[in-house]
Amino acid sequence: MNGIIEEGALFIADSHYPHHGNDFLLLLQKLVSKEITTPQLFLMGDNFDLLFGYNDYVQTFSKEAVDLLQALSKTTEIHYFEGNHDFCLAALFPHIRVYPRQKQPAVFRMGEKRVALAHGDRYATGFVYHLYATALRNAFMLTLLKPLSRLLIDFWMKRLSRKQICRPFEAFEERAKQILSYYDDAALVIEGHFHQGKCFGKYISLPSLACQKQIATVKNGRIVFTDIHALMMK
Repeated sequence: MNGIIEEGALFIADSHYPHHGNDFLLLLQKLVSKEITTPQLFLMGDNFDLLFGYNDYVQTFSKEAVDLLQALSKTTEIHYFEGNHDFCLAALFPHIRVYPRQKQPAVFRMGEKRVALAHGDRYATGFVYHLYATALRNAFMLTLLKPLSRLLIDFWMKRLSRKQICRPFEAFEERAKQILSYYDDAALVIEGHFHQGKCFGKYISLPSLACQKQIATVKNGRIVFTDIHALMMK
């Protein structure tokens, strides 16, 4: 058990900063200034469109948001579930509890419920994706590619800036059922990754901040989707 999800906790997933809007940056600014307060912040992966450790250059594209997160982590409890766009982050965020893919899901308690949290790319993804995801996060591989890192990062940043990430997921309920088959011992499952903002029984697919312009909050012991602009205008 990794702890308790507290009333008022915020969940942010799939912001894909900096290519898909500044809402993530603006929200971090308000959290640092205490205009918005929360006892806990759960970052559910892909909040950066491309960010990983072992490379200073890739961090320059998101430096302002990285600096804000580092500052916020000294005063606020933050849990970061690495995604497929942001990984190998522990050294970059020493005051944040970072969960790499191999340590997901992580189980928390919310009230009397056992709640499993993950980015969402761990289960029902296929063997080939698993190999790709494992290699991508390998420190030795990232170090080996360092001589070519600027060329590769510039290529991927340009490509990601044009990528259409907000699309309907046909038959998503079937995918959710496949994922739930791995979660028999959880009363509630919370994941990002799919940019859906939908609930199927005990499965909560978090909204994407980039796409639905929503985050999730804990209100009266329940997960509630909240419009980001309404929250920031309070």
